[in-house]
Amino acid sequence: MGSFIFIPIIFFLLIVLISAFFIVKQQTAVIIERFGKFHSIRQSGLHMKIPLVDRIAGRLSLKIQQLDVIIETKTLDDVFVRLKVSVQYKVIKDKVYDAFYKLDYPHDQITSYVFDVVRAEVPKMKLDDVFVRKDDIAIAVKSELNDAMMTYGYDIIKTLVTDIDPDAQVKEAMNRINASEREKIAAQFEGDAARILIVEKAKAEAESKRLQGQGIADQRREIARGLEESVEVLNKVGINSQEASALIVVTQHYDTLQSIGQETNSNLILLPNSPQAGSQMLNDMVASFTASNQIGEAMKKQKPKKLD
Repeated sequence: MGSFIFIPIIFFLLIVLISAFFIVKQQTAVIIERFGKFHSIRQSGLHMKIPLVDRIAGRLSLKIQQLDVIIETKTLDDVFVRLKVSVQYKVIKDKVYDAFYKLDYPHDQITSYVFDVVRAEVPKMKLDDVFVRKDDIAIAVKSELNDAMMTYGYDIIKTLVTDIDPDAQVKEAMNRINASEREKIAAQFEGDAARILIVEKAKAEAESKRLQGQGIADQRREIARGLEESVEVLNKVGINSQEASALIVVTQHYDTLQSIGQETNSNLILLPNSPQAGSQMLNDMVASFTASNQIGEAMKKQKPKKLD
């Protein structure tokens, strides 16, 4: 009968003995209280406490943690925007007591400070500046949080503005502005290209005209030189300049008629003139041509002089 009484007592003592030992994980701190009063802080490893006297009041992680805070505020140009601020923080190992006893809800405290700083900084900026200067916002949040949370045993590692989301209508308007600006730039480039083509085409035409004029000038110069040589040759055989000119004109006239006759699709344009003047010109040409033929025949009949 007595053995049955000792069994529960032994079982109770065994449970009490087992509960006296506890394990603290890596990067964790355990707060021990004795009769409701802070007693000690235990780090990672196997530890022992006095059963029914000491108790584990709480556990704090010493790892880096992240809190995402979403804030909606207004910019300087009256645009509502939503910002997502990510705060990375951890409990300072030497200030576990402050982190556990001075602050019950660290997440709420950090969120309040983030709201306060962001709603103080963003209304000073235009929407475009918010995108450009988001790092300045993050730095301002980190500075404010560090000053406030260090007292409570928390170290702010880094703050990041990870998302900036304006109102849907504002984003659509920004996209339209961007598209219009790109279309404007494209039109400017197309205009510049068309202007360059026109300028280059004009330069090419000017160069072509210049070369064409130079060719015509060279042609006329050679024709004049040929006429001059022909007159000199005719002068040497006793034909004066007037007769030589008439002969050349008649020759060119018949050469032209011959060239026109060789082409089946040629068109002959006769310029209007008075009958008397046309008849007189034709008579003069015929007379000149007849005179030249007679002179040529006379030259053929002349015998070359014998040399002594």
